[in-house]
Amino acid sequence: MDKADTSDWLIDSLTKEIAAFIVEDEKIEYDEALRKLYNSKIFEKLTDKDTGLYREGAAYVYQYYLEEDKR
Repeated sequence: MDKADTSDWLIDSLTKEIAAFIVEDEKIEYDEALRKLYNSKIFEKLTDKDTGLYREGAAYVYQYYLEEDKR
């Protein structure tokens, strides 16, 4: 697995984990959680490989999502 494949895999894995956190906390369907995540600024940063955010843990990134969601 090369570096690009690894970062894509990490982003995909984090996306699934964060969506699961949203489902649990907000009591919504998985598809709705994904929609909310995909439309967030944190997802934009997560998928921008230059930020390196994809290297962090799901709980860490989710905290940023929660902060953004409060605004």
